[in-house]
This record gives sequence, C-alpha cells and structure tokens, in this order.
Amino acid sequence: MLSELLAASLLVLSKAAPLCPGEYSNFIANEIEGEFGDYFEGDMLLTEKQRRDISYAIDGRNGLKEGAKRWPNRTIVYHIIEEDFDEDQLKLIENGMTDIANRSCLKFRQKEGEEHSVIIQGSANGCFSNVGLSSPDDEDDGDVSQVLNLAKGCFRHGTVVHEMLHTIGFYHMQSTYDRDDFVEIVWENIKSGLEHNFAKYNNDTVTDFGVPYDYSSVMHYPETAFSKNGNRTIIPLKENVTIGQRDGLSESDIIKLNKMYCEDIEAEEKQVLSSIV
Repeated sequence: MLSELLAASLLVLSKAAPLCPGEYSNFIANEIEGEFGDYFEGDMLLTEKQRRDISYAIDGRNGLKEGAKRWPNRTIVYHIIEEDFDEDQLKLIENGMTDIANRSCLKFRQKEGEEHSVIIQGSANGCFSNVGLSSPDDEDDGDVSQVLNLAKGCFRHGTVVHEMLHTIGFYHMQSTYDRDDFVEIVWENIKSGLEHNFAKYNNDTVTDFGVPYDYSSVMHYPETAFSKNGNRTIIPLKENVTIGQRDGLSESDIIKLNKMYCEDIEAEEKQVLSSIV
C-alpha cells in the first residue's frame, strides 16, 4: 500500500513540478513563444474547408493527405515583403528554404507576374502560416490569399523551417492519431479554452506516411506549450527524450517530406524512359 501511495505521489509531482532550468538541451520554451498565438494550434491559418475537416478529426495523422493541397510541380512559389525584414532575417529565410530543398525534391522560386504564391511577411505579431497550398475551393468566398508570417521573435532556424513545413502541408507532430502511445497530455495544466489545440486527427484529414512517432520532430510542441501555470502540458512516455526542438529538420521530418512529395519521381522517370524505348 505504501509503495502504491508513493508511486501515485510521484506521478502527481511529475505533472505539477515546473521544468528545471537546464532540462532542455536543444531549446528554451519561451524562445518559440511566437508560435503559441491565437491561430489554430497557435500558428496555423486554416481554410474554411480545413476547419470543417478538422472538426471531424477525432484521432488522426499528421502530414496533409489531400493531394490537391500539395504544391504543384514540387515547387513552392513565394513573394517576400523585403521591407519587413533586415538582412540577417532575410538570410535566415533563405537558409530555411535551402535546408528543405537540399533534403528533398522540393524547389522554392520567386513569384512571377500574378501567379499564386505564399506571401512571406513580418508585419503581424507571431509566427504562423497557412497549411499546404490554398485554392479557391477551400474558402467559401473564393479568397486564395496565403501567408507565412515571421515576426521579430520567430527568427530561429528551426522556427522558420517549422512554419515553412506548415506552408508545405504539415500539421503538428503531437496531434497524430497514435500520440497517446507516446505522450501524455496533462489537460489540467492547459490554459482554459485552449484545450482544442491538443486535438488528434483522423485518417481522413492527415497522414503520417507510415513514419513512426518522432519526439525529435521540428513539428512537435514543447513540454509546456499553452501551459497556464508553467507546468508541463505534454509528458513524453519515453525517458530521456526532448520534445519541441527548433534546431532544424529531424531525420523523420525529412523522410515524411520526401514521402509526401518525392516518392513518385522514380515512377515518373521510369514511365518516361519506357516511352522512349
């Protein structure tokens, strides 16, 4: 009986105890505070169609599944509002694009003429982005504006990459369908009214592309995301792991990125070769 009481007490303490100053080696939670804004899950701009789909997502997966939301020709077209950024910030934006392009088949190019593009700006507060390619069918009013906002506090390489992956089509790691096998959500520590930011998705909304849960994903919330008291809202069920890093792409992030956009390239090349022979 005593051992059971001690175990229960330790569990309560583990949920209530604030994080120690040196607990994270890869990031300090408040450095990415800009991701925890008033948008869906803090930093995601959803279209009307995505909001309807998400409303039915009770337990799902975490890379955008609907093919129409992928950027065509594996190319992200962008326009930077350069006056919103200084030279160092522009360099970090460029480095984020280069990092993703170097690890996948994706390309980034500047907008030409009136074609659709993601507008990279810094005029609003916080770090946020649309998820995947926006199209007229996604909005009830046909508006196809698409934004990636990087305010002053967003300029860490991993945060820039995190928001770019939203633009490319990824949701957050901890919302995947099997997350309860890997983390515990401490609901009582979440700010009142923000519990929806910890919802799970179902198979019809998003997919994990068959890649196992990744504690080290750049798309994972940190342990104190949306905490009302400084205590943990997410507890990893595996010991000695760090969640919420913003250093850059994890190996699993890279695998998912390539599964989403690049797996059919080899098949296309074989088809072209067979048509020549």
